[in-house]
Amino acid sequence: MEPEKQLKRLPRSFYDRDPRRVARDLLGKLLVREERGKRCVGRVVEVEAYLEGDPAAHSYAGRTERNFVLWGPPGFAYVYFIYGNHFLFNVSCLPDGEAGGVLFRALEPVEGLEAMARGRGLHLNDVRDLRLLTRGPGRMAEALGITRERDNGKDLTSPASDLWIAEDGLRVGRIAVTPRIGITKAAERPWRYVVAGNRFVSGKGSY
Repeated sequence: MEPEKQLKRLPRSFYDRDPRRVARDLLGKLLVREERGKRCVGRVVEVEAYLEGDPAAHSYAGRTERNFVLWGPPGFAYVYFIYGNHFLFNVSCLPDGEAGGVLFRALEPVEGLEAMARGRGLHLNDVRDLRLLTRGPGRMAEALGITRERDNGKDLTSPASDLWIAEDGLRVGRIAVTPRIGITKAAERPWRYVVAGNRFVSGKGSY
């Protein structure tokens, strides 16, 4: 992707669907952080879908002050803190009043790599493997400076938002569908979607 290339922000209608469809269609899109005229951009290579009534979903116990973003409207950032040291980034799906979302698990760095490295507390010249920047949900959130305080509830479709998801016309090749990872409840559900063969996908094994 050329650094100055114009990116098309995804509209709200993109997210107003079953999270499993949204998750699949997010592969190959670009997650963008804009700050002071500069961009950090990563291509989405791994996501997981979560639905209402899903034991692994944060919405399973009902609507709360913590998870209200998942209940709509679609296209908003849902960020939560886990294990005492990681923020995880999701986007809300389905019409207002229905709970659903997609967790972003890994990106392939595209633009702003030096800033991503700084976000991870690293110096780019010392990073021998770029997978250390955005492979895994905690790393990618840290690289783009995503936190609950800063981003939870942010409208990703708004032109005023500094965090958004874009389309640049790229179409991914083969998509692998697998059980979800990193959880215990309902882990067997095949709602994890990855760009097959991409080295930035997290977890073990090849896809």
